[in-house]
Amino acid sequence: MSPTQVVVIVIVVVVLAALAAVAVVASRRRALRQRFGPEYDRAVAEQDSRGAAERELRERERRHAELELTPLSPESRARYAAAWEELQVRFVDSPAETVGDADELVTRLIAERGYPTGDFSEQIAHLSVEHARTLTHYRDAHDIRLRNERGEAGTEDLRQALVHYRALFADLLGEDPVGHQPPAQRHPEPDPDHEHDATSR
Repeated sequence: MSPTQVVVIVIVVVVLAALAAVAVVASRRRALRQRFGPEYDRAVAEQDSRGAAERELRERERRHAELELTPLSPESRARYAAAWEELQVRFVDSPAETVGDADELVTRLIAERGYPTGDFSEQIAHLSVEHARTLTHYRDAHDIRLRNERGEAGTEDLRQALVHYRALFADLLGEDPVGHQPPAQRHPEPDPDHEHDATSR
């Protein structure tokens, strides 16, 4: 084999190795994007580089794998759904208090599923591995709750907070809770007698 052939072979091997490395990185990146969704872009925006963000996300996966997560029993799921429906009924009369109760209910559900519930940032990091697509809702709800504690949230803000909490609540529950919107937004049920009187005029 001539020296030229040796050089060509070495170059081909190096190029193939480089292409394989690029393919592996691209595959890992695609898997992280699929798993974390919007959290991937958020991590990239918050870190100094894409590589640092991806290392952070892989570290989240490692810590998540150490958790002992448990599915809800049908009885627990029904109990939480009923508790959420009760929250929505109470919202009309006491929206500020209800948002605080919603935060406590969501936190209890998070804990029962097996997630840590101490530091909020750590809680977000653990949830992001399987519930990334509803974390923006959770962050927004959390922000409104803090504003509410400072007396800076209006009734519409509080209604939005309850909607945001419901998104993560439903994701963790595995189904939408019984009520779909806070009662303040529901349209009154039509009165059959009233409709009959209107049509008979």
